Amino acid sequence: MEQANRITAMLLLAAMLSGCAGLTQRQQNAAVGAAVGGVTGAVLTGGSSVGTVGGAAIGGIIGHGVK
Repeated sequence: MEQANRITAMLLLAAMLSGCAGLTQRQQNAAVGAAVGGVTGAVLTGGSSVGTVGGAAIGGIIGHGVK
């Protein structure tokens, strides 16, 4: 079951990133930062909703600031 969850998460991430084709570079960076931050927040807090949302918010802000 764990293997299926990882494969599903990777497929969803790939689908999400493929939707970034029409975005500006700054928007793409923010989207990728939010995705990475959300996953990192979930992992660090054991799947907490607050950790996931907080990580996504922080990752999006950092990604938006990257040139």
